[in-house]
Formats: sequence, structure tokens, C-alpha cells
Amino acid sequence: MARRNLALSVLSEHVGFCVWSMWSVLVLFMSPRIGLDFAPDEKFLMVVVPTLAGALLRLPYSFAVTRFGGRNWTVFASLALLVPAVAATYFVQRPGTPLWVFLLIGATAGAGGGNFASSMTNITAFYPQRHQGWALGLNAGGGNLGVAAVQLLGLLVISVAGDTHPAYVTAFYLPLIALVSVLAALRMDNVAVVRAGRGTQREAAASAHTWWISLLYIGTFGSFIGFGFAFGLVLQSQFGSTPLQAASFTFLGPLLGSLARPLGGRAADRFGGARVTLWAFAGMAAGIAVLLWAGRSGSFPVFVAGFTSLFVMSGIGNGSTYKMIPAVFARQAEAAVTSGHDATAAFARSRRLSGAVLGIAGAVGALGGVAVNLAFRSAYGRLGSGEPAFYAFLAFYGLCAVVLWTVYLRGERRTSPVSTTGRVRTRHVG
Repeated sequence: MARRNLALSVLSEHVGFCVWSMWSVLVLFMSPRIGLDFAPDEKFLMVVVPTLAGALLRLPYSFAVTRFGGRNWTVFASLALLVPAVAATYFVQRPGTPLWVFLLIGATAGAGGGNFASSMTNITAFYPQRHQGWALGLNAGGGNLGVAAVQLLGLLVISVAGDTHPAYVTAFYLPLIALVSVLAALRMDNVAVVRAGRGTQREAAASAHTWWISLLYIGTFGSFIGFGFAFGLVLQSQFGSTPLQAASFTFLGPLLGSLARPLGGRAADRFGGARVTLWAFAGMAAGIAVLLWAGRSGSFPVFVAGFTSLFVMSGIGNGSTYKMIPAVFARQAEAAVTSGHDATAAFARSRRLSGAVLGIAGAVGALGGVAVNLAFRSAYGRLGSGEPAFYAFLAFYGLCAVVLWTVYLRGERRTSPVSTTGRVRTRHVG
């Protein structure tokens, strides 16, 4: 049952990510040739809006699956994707369509981003804590592949039909959305353990760990989704790339980053989420240094390589950061048990809080994608260079590294009478 629900969850989340991130492709088509002439800052705004809407929807989506059940909510959330897909198919090739129409459609596409939170919360009910790093990483990685998939589709459309047919991209997903909705209705399950009691999210919000981990997730997932939405526009703004040239490279980073996410979860299962996340931020800082050098020297290949490395390291960090959530609350449950509290109640509370924090961190982390695109919009719109944005990202990654060290890694080796595998051992925090 667990594998069946995981497979369908990955499929639903994948299509959701495709619809959510399709605006990173559609903006590449927009030109006077199809009667849609928008300035670079307006195009960046078109990718900011769905990112913001998706972030804001993640928290209620996470709560909804605990109230209505995984299967029920997955069916509804999948069908909701028809709204942005149909609207985009109709308007994206209508000459003279005003900016506000596309912003409104982009806001409805945020439903695809909300799918992530409900999917991740649901999957925690099917796997024990010691396997959740891999399961959550696989679930999220399969969903994140939607960013690369829609960009590959955009490349295919541009290569075969030219850069004047964006509606082919959006129309492709209409039958897929219907198929996923039917499969979810027929084959997924509602599991009672995922249902959260009243006040669970309020209790999770009172924990400092919720906000530390959310900050880290801004740096990992916020970078991944923000760069995924912006990569094509950055190449056009930095190097004057054509739609075909941009689309030829934009899929590679999200593809490798998505594949790296379950590896980050697996590495966190073995070495500890905090330690792996610190490695990821070190790698991301190195990637930013490469981008700064490539931007100044005008090296397109090195710039693409540096950006791709950012996707890979953020993907690893995505998986390891999410692994930290159940680990942190499982440790709290262990401490409660050793203090004389009932083990069943302590670990049930741990699972409920983990689900709530998955939703909160997912929502807050996605706001990092908004910040990334706003930084690029400001840098390229006012200065014509992305360098100020890259320096801002570098400073934030440094802040995240400090948090990891001071909160989770300093003096991390502690002895616990109960481990997440039920054996006595020395355990790594995170």
C-alpha cells in the first residue's frame, strides 16, 4: 500500500510542478512575433506571481490533507490544475493580452505548488521515521522533476514547431491532469494517522525548530524553485540568448537537482540531515563564486555549469533539510519517553508535529523562490547585471551555515538510550 500511494503521490505532484513552473517556459515565447511584447522586468513578475501563490497555498494544502484525507485531497488538488492549464491555453496566444490577465492565470497556477505540501504530509503516514528521508526525498524529487519536464517540453515545441506556439505546452497537460485525477480517485488511500488534531499547526508554530528549519529550506528549496523559474530569463538578460538557446540549457539544472534530492535524503539517513545540509550550502556558495567569475568574464559555458551546480547542491539540501524535520521531533519523543511519558502518545505527537512542520517549512521555503526572482528582477531591471543578486544569495547561504552550526551541529554527538532504529547508539543530530 505504501509504495502504491507513493507512486501516485509522485505522479500527482509531478504534474502539479509542471503546471506551477510552466510560466518559466511560457515567458520565453512571449515576443512581438505573437503580439505579446513585455519588458524583462514584466516577465520576471510573471514568474514571481505563481511562485508566491504556490508558497501561500502550501500551508492550507498541508492542513487540508490532514482534514480530508490523502486520496480525497489529491483528487481535488489535481482537478484544480485544469483552471490554470485551460486559461493559459486560451490566452497565451491571443495578441494584445494585458499583463494583468497573465498575472491572474499565474496566480491560479500556484495550486500546483500547493500540491507539494499536501503530498509530503500524506506520505509521512505510510513510512516509519527511519525510512522517511528516502521516501520524502523520492516523493519530492519526482515532483521537482516537473520543473525539468515542462522545460524539456518547451524545448521540444520550440525545436519542432518554432517559438510562436506556446499553447502547445499548456495543452499537453490537459489529458494528463484528467488521468492523474482518475488514478488518484481509484487507487489512493485515506489514512487516519495523517489526520491532525486541533491546534497541531499552532503547536508546531510555537517550536523554534520549525522556524530554523524553515529558514534553511528558504535557502535550499527556495533556491531550487527560484532558479528553476528564472534560469531562462537570466540567460536572456545576461547573454541575450534566443528562446531556443535558453530552452536548450534550462532543463538540465532542474533535472539534475531533482535527481539529487532523494540522494540528499538518503545521505541524511546515514550521516545526519544537518551535516549534509551544511555540505550543500558550502557547495552552493562555491557555485555562486563560479557565477560571479563567469558573469564578469562573459563565459557562457562556465555560467551554465555554475548554475547547474547550484541546482544539484540545492537538490541535495532539499532532501537533507526535510529529513531533519522528523528526526528533530523523533528526538523530542525519545526524550519524553526517557522522562516517563507514554511512548505511544509521544511518538504519535511527533508524527503529527512532523506533518505540520512539513507544511509550514514548505510554505516558508517556497517564499525563497519569490525572493530569488524579485532579486533578479531588481538586479537586471535596474542595473542590467545579476551580480548584486548573486552577492545577496551568497550572504544568505552564509547565514544558513551559521544557523546549522550553532543550532544543530555544535556538540552534535550525544548519547541517547533510544535511537530512531530502536538500538542504543551514538546519534548525529539532524
